[in-house]
This record gives sequence, C-alpha cells and structure tokens, in this order.
Amino acid sequence: MARRSLGRRFGWLWAAYAVSAYGSGLGFGALPLIAVLVLDASPAQVSVLSAVGPAVGALIALPLGPWVEFRRKRPVMIAMDLARFAAMMTIPVAYAVNRLSFVQLLVVSVVIAAAKIAFNAAGGAYLRALVRPDDLLVANARFESTTWSSIAVGPPLGGAAIGLFGPVTTVVADALSYLLSALGISAVRGQEEPPRRTGQSRARAGELLDGWRHILTHPGLRALYFNNLLVSGLIMATEPLLAVLLLRELGFSPWEYGLAFAVPCLGGLIGSRLARRVVARYGQHQILRTVGTLRAVWLIGLAFVRPGVAGLATVMAVEFAIIISMSLYNPVLATYRLEHTPPDRTARTLSAWSISSSAAIALLSALGGLLADATSPRTAIAIAGVLILASPLLLPRRPGPSHGEAGAGLSAPTKLSA
Repeated sequence: MARRSLGRRFGWLWAAYAVSAYGSGLGFGALPLIAVLVLDASPAQVSVLSAVGPAVGALIALPLGPWVEFRRKRPVMIAMDLARFAAMMTIPVAYAVNRLSFVQLLVVSVVIAAAKIAFNAAGGAYLRALVRPDDLLVANARFESTTWSSIAVGPPLGGAAIGLFGPVTTVVADALSYLLSALGISAVRGQEEPPRRTGQSRARAGELLDGWRHILTHPGLRALYFNNLLVSGLIMATEPLLAVLLLRELGFSPWEYGLAFAVPCLGGLIGSRLARRVVARYGQHQILRTVGTLRAVWLIGLAFVRPGVAGLATVMAVEFAIIISMSLYNPVLATYRLEHTPPDRTARTLSAWSISSSAAIALLSALGGLLADATSPRTAIAIAGVLILASPLLLPRRPGPSHGEAGAGLSAPTKLSA
C-alpha cells in the first residue's frame, strides 16, 4: 500500500516533530539519570523530581489554555520550543562550572512541563488546520510511530554518549532538538488566520474551565479521560522507581538501562502502523475498549525483575507488551478526542487533558516515592501494577455519537490560506 500523502505543510510539521522526538529519545530519562549519577539523589528525591515538574508545570499552564486558543498556533509552538531550548541549556552550563543542583533540575522540569502542555495544545489545534478530518488518524499514527522509533534509537545512543562524553551530553542534544524543531515549524508555509471568539469579545474567567467542562459533559471523553489519568499516572510513576531499581539496586549500567527501554519500542512501530487498519476493520470503540484493557495488564511484570540477562529480558518483554498496546491505542484516542471536540475549544480541551495528566503523574509519582522509601522500589512498582488492573472499568461501555453527529461541529476548522 502506497504511503498516503498529507501535504507539504504537514511534512514540515512532521519533520519538526521528528527532530524534537529524536532529541528527546537521546535524552530519555535524562533528569532522573543526572539526579542519580551526578547528585546521588535518593528514591524519594528522584520521585519528587518526576512529580514537582508536572505538578507546578500544570499549575503554570492552567491559564495558557485560553491564551493559546485565541492566538495563532504556529508562533505559540515556536515560542514553546525556544523556551524549552533555553531551559535545557542551563543544565550543561551549570554542570560545566560545578554549580548544578537538585533545585535547578526541579526548575527546568517545571519549565519543560508547562511549555510541553502549551505546545501540545497548540499543536493539536494546528494539526486540524493542516489535514482533512478523515486523515487525522493517519497523521496521529505517524506521530506515534515517530515517537516510538525515536525511543528505540535514542536511549542506547544516549547511554553510550553518557558513557563516552559525560552525563549531560544527552541534555545538550535534547536542547538543540527543540531549536531545530522551532526552525522546522517556522518553515511551514501558509498564513494562519487569527482565531475569533464566537461569543463575548473579552476573556472570561470561565474559559479556564471550558476544556474540563467539555470533557466532563461528553460521556465518551469523560470515561476515556479518567481511564487515561489512572493508566498514564501509574505507568509514569513507576519510571523513576524503575530507574532506582535497575541502576542502583540491581547494578545495571546506563547503556543497559537505555537498551531495556529502546528495544521494546520497536513494538511502537508495529502498533502505530496497525492503527488505521484495525480501526477500519473493528471500529473505533472496539479498539478503545479492547486495547485499552490490554495496555493495563502488563505493568505488574516489572515487579519481578532480577539482576543479569534474565532481568534485562524481563524488562524488555514487559515494556514491549505495554508499548505495542499503547502505540495502537494512543493515535485512536487522539483522533477520537479531536473528532469529538468543537474547533473553538480544541486548545482548551487538549490543555485541560494535559494539565490533568500532569497532575495525576505528579501525585502518583510522589505517592510512589513515599511508598518506595517506606518499603522498597520493587514493592511500590508491584502495588502500581495491581492498581492499574482496575483501569479498564473506567473505559466507555457504549460507542459515543456517530462520526457524523460528532463531526457536525467540525466542518469549519480554523483555515490556513495558501
């Protein structure tokens, strides 16, 4: 089957996304890794680092939803890339002069989290202007495929780079990728029309909550929203705990740690490439239900990791199963979310979703760190694996409105003039 063309402007956006994704792949887990290897952080500190960034970043991003909604999206995306570049570059500078501190890592994580939320909100709205509604799943699947391929390639190279050139090498690469992403987005041609308010001419305080209002009043989005908060929160909460378990307690080297997460990401290429076909065959609702259940059953396997080759194989097998499920589920969820959101609420809805996800990750990461300090990282991972088994109960039981009904408000997306 020939690759479906989505246009030159989408090609530039995809290229910019790919550069940023591969940079982030190289810097996968960079801040927790630096905290452990350079600052000798405890499990609680590593979890705090993973929790405070998303929490404070989400708080800062709260007023950004309406701000992004009523501005041209491309300049917002460029500004957020440049903000992340500047924040990340402070780490190698401080390390070079022996002034790197845990507080600085916290501040950088906050900036990155807030900028990511604003970027993703603007990017989702901008994507709707670049591609036709029936191409949204194809576009989201390509982004998903790029994400997982970057993680497959990035961590082993990043681990090798850290071993050869020092612990902040991958941070520099990640920072430069944001700069290149900004340049790529600026190359997207076409004049973007400024968004227009459909109601009151002045901003309302209630606009801060419009994204959540839409999510919570839509039965399908509401169920998927709460399910996603629990699943993503628990999976991400185990990441810093697994770093401590593998690197400190089980004696894995940085390159082995990177390899354990890189090889399973090949499953992401499989899942994302299947998304369009399986939705066409089984339907969107069935995929959300079935694959949404499958992605929750594997996490508990990480509690049984042992030292040596067998332990490395266990991590790879569990991560492969999680990733192939997530990579199939994520583009379907992203497409459903866009299809069931009015164009004039896209940025606020995506911002609300990201803020809530960041808050859930922050809360569960903090609780995981406290639990790991009171017991052990392995015990905390096991409890997360048990809790996530309840998440399928939150998935929608019935299909939402038909595509035609849901898309009734989507017939006039923000347009880009050629």
